[in-house]
Amino acid sequence: MISLPVLAEVTGQVAEATAAHAASVNPITELIRGFGINFGVNLPAIIGQIVNFCIVAFVLWKFAFKPVLATLDERQKKIADGLRYAEETKTRLDSAQQEIADTLKKAQIEAAAIIEQARKASKELAEREAAAATERAGGIITTAQQAIELEKQKMLAEARTEIARLVIATTQRVLSKELNDADRSRYNEAAARELTSA
Repeated sequence: MISLPVLAEVTGQVAEATAAHAASVNPITELIRGFGINFGVNLPAIIGQIVNFCIVAFVLWKFAFKPVLATLDERQKKIADGLRYAEETKTRLDSAQQEIADTLKKAQIEAAAIIEQARKASKELAEREAAAATERAGGIITTAQQAIELEKQKMLAEARTEIARLVIATTQRVLSKELNDADRSRYNEAAARELTSA
């Protein structure tokens, strides 16, 4: 075992040696050497590793990350374009559906107007045809009445003639015994004159 006085003496000697050594050496060099000895850091190796890392990072950026990012940007642009196109298509579809609805509404209104006009025209035509049929029927009735009247007058004339002939014949028979030929002729002519004048 080391005694305390010996330990104190050794510690004092180390402190003196350290102080003498510190006075003779550059503190920065000693600090760097101290780090190298204490931490195992090799400055040229670290600088080489930093340069290697920068080269690898540049190569990865140039040939890996940049194309991947460009592809991602392109895909995002395509997706955005697709969404914009879908939105435009939806807008156009809504517009087309609205136009179709408006066109159908106009067509229904026009069809209703055409149907109403057709109804009015058919009603007017039916009324005109009914009036024309009534007029034709009236004309036919008038013609028939005239024909009946003519037939009636003709029949009356024939009946009068027949009656006159019968009257003359009967008168001749009744009067043939009592009248002479001159009187008979005179009666016949008078009866014929009266029948024809009536």
